[in-house]
Amino acid sequence: MIATLYNRLAAEIERLSAPTLPTLARIVFAGVLLMYFWGSGTTKPGPGLFGVLSPSLGAYAQIFPRAMEAAGYDPGQLGLFHRLVVVAGTLAEFILPTLIILGLFTRLAAVGMIGFVVVQSATDIIGHGVPWGAWFDRLPDAVILDQRALWILLLLVLVAKGAGPLSADRMLGLR
Repeated sequence: MIATLYNRLAAEIERLSAPTLPTLARIVFAGVLLMYFWGSGTTKPGPGLFGVLSPSLGAYAQIFPRAMEAAGYDPGQLGLFHRLVVVAGTLAEFILPTLIILGLFTRLAAVGMIGFVVVQSATDIIGHGVPWGAWFDRLPDAVILDQRALWILLLLVLVAKGAGPLSADRMLGLR
């Protein structure tokens, strides 16, 4: 009797979560991470309309802290690879969150964001010396392991489930 009731309830929750979970994941992404990434992105472009193509000194220092220190904080001493990574990273901070919010190419954008978070985390640990933190330590606020694991889990929901019914993907007939 209890097992039957439980199974019915679980089936109903599963049925209702199919359309709502991905939409809620996008709303949570917007509320928790959108302005974080856009705010970070706004620190990187150089002056002018096409400033994103000529990144600021701060952009290089944020993304390649050790290389910039070795170059005397002169981005001109760094190569084309460094410039391309900084430009791509800056564009990614604006474009990928926007795609997720719109629900456009959501799975691809979420995979891109997962890659971005992994690279960001490696940069924070290796380049900026941010401690990893620890799991199972009763403290839920380690910047890297705790917080970023939750970010990636949220993004994995979008990879697995897509954008949900209220999305550009759905309007365009994309899966």
